[in-house]
Amino acid sequence: MPATDDSVSLDLRLEVPKGAQIGTHTLTVNADGATSHASLPVAVSLAKDLPAKLTLQSQLPELRGSSRSSFEYTLTIKNDSGKKLLASLAAEAPPNFDTSFTEAYGTQQLTAIPVDAGKTKDVKLKVTPPDTVDAGHYAVTARVAAEDARAETQVTLDISGQPKLTLAGRDGLLSARATAGTEASIPVVVTNTGTAPAENIQLSGSAPSGWKVSFEPKTIDRIAPNEHKEVQALLSPPSKAIAGDYVTSLTATSHGENGHADFRVTVTTSTLWGVAGIGIIGAALLIMVGAVARFGRR
Repeated sequence: MPATDDSVSLDLRLEVPKGAQIGTHTLTVNADGATSHASLPVAVSLAKDLPAKLTLQSQLPELRGSSRSSFEYTLTIKNDSGKKLLASLAAEAPPNFDTSFTEAYGTQQLTAIPVDAGKTKDVKLKVTPPDTVDAGHYAVTARVAAEDARAETQVTLDISGQPKLTLAGRDGLLSARATAGTEASIPVVVTNTGTAPAENIQLSGSAPSGWKVSFEPKTIDRIAPNEHKEVQALLSPPSKAIAGDYVTSLTATSHGENGHADFRVTVTTSTLWGVAGIGIIGAALLIMVGAVARFGRR
């Protein structure tokens, strides 16, 4: 009972008798009302085999994640033809995005998959964006093809910004000098090369046994993308440290994002200890000379 100026959709189901001849047959669909009549001719073509026909759908067409995420979409391929088809798989993505197809419940990569007549088959499309991608929406088109049949669907990556921290000395140097028993102040530049601000950045260090490592300031409130802040790393080698090169690891952490750098610190001994050593040697020589002069040879 369609309302005034309205329509009602109906599905027409046909059962073809076994003895029907191959070719085109015309059927007429009639609609009769109390005072009106309408008819619609329908041409039905019968063939031994139905032509190849594919459809492709994504269960979740849009996923959200960071530039370090791997996006996996489950795609359903349907074979609407009367014979088994070998469907080839392809994907078109933005530059530097990696794409691959795998089995729905496995890790074997696929370039094609067989689909029985009238059946469906699920595959997974994995999309990996580059680490340097900016935040935004990115579209990837998945395609299947078999014989003359083609189908495609589009999925979307909603990529949120991600901070990325790096550490280096001033002018990019990763070396410093320190004196045993004396605190050395080393300028350290913390840079955010990511696409989102880095906030509440904690600074820490790992040094050889007996060393002390601290920072001024101890934390950084915020570094915007493509900006940097400078802090002072305060290193104190022990007073008995042997002269030479040592490695100190410095780390900046912000909500799971870590920046890391190894600094080579060249330690020299204090000149005061050198003077004291010379004095001790000199005193020993004077005592020996005095002893020789007094007692002579025996």
